[in-house]
Amino acid sequence: MKIVVLIKQTPDTESVIRIAEDGKSIVTDGLKWIINPYDEFALEAALRLKEKDGGTLSVLSLGPQRVVNSMITALAMGADDATIIDDPALDGADALGTATILSAAIEKIGPDIVLCGSRAIDCDQAQTGAMVAEILGWPHLPVAVAIEADQRRVTIERRIEGGTMSLRATLPALVTVGGSHSVWNPRYASLPGIIKAKKKPLAVRRLSDLGLDPAKFGLAGAKISVASLEKPPQRSAGRIVEGGDAREKARELARALHEDSGAF
Repeated sequence: MKIVVLIKQTPDTESVIRIAEDGKSIVTDGLKWIINPYDEFALEAALRLKEKDGGTLSVLSLGPQRVVNSMITALAMGADDATIIDDPALDGADALGTATILSAAIEKIGPDIVLCGSRAIDCDQAQTGAMVAEILGWPHLPVAVAIEADQRRVTIERRIEGGTMSLRATLPALVTVGGSHSVWNPRYASLPGIIKAKKKPLAVRRLSDLGLDPAKFGLAGAKISVASLEKPPQRSAGRIVEGGDAREKARELARALHEDSGAF
């Protein structure tokens, strides 16, 4: 089985995000970058499929030179090879542009199954995976918390309110992976894995290598653009309920909740 995992590099969840002077982007200087956690779940799911059924596992990403660090991490975890699409024309690309580029790269690789995170923790749009499946004309099995596959078909489980749902599709197909660390518990890169990663193939491609016209991508080709970024409003200070005893405090609390708009 030939598996591809789509990886996006995102700021670390503990990073302090600052809005840039243009009011539409963030300051990237000094940020720590990581593999998007949901894509890391997808990578762990793919590694389990590979260990069980054999085959090859490729990782694919878009972005600047810093993305190499995340790809090396994926290789150290057990991926066989990596490809990065790094092109100046990518700047400002929206989800559709990203999905179009990824789809062209996937067609070059020719996998049986593609896995990616159900969402990314930066923009949190949950669009790219579904768009890639639509462009490729493949079935899309969303938000998997369990995956089984053979040479012919893939079966997933996803959570729904009050239970789980089982979905099945013939290959090729795309699966977006949901869940949490308690479900997937991604492995750490071992020291031997880190050493081996340095010898594994890591290719860097341009849009022209995929047969795509750079002029149709990036900000110029985007259907959606960021109008502005704003930080959440600062929360007002809390209020301490005064009173002589618990009964009086409870009475005042009930009155405030009922009568005072915005009291808490």
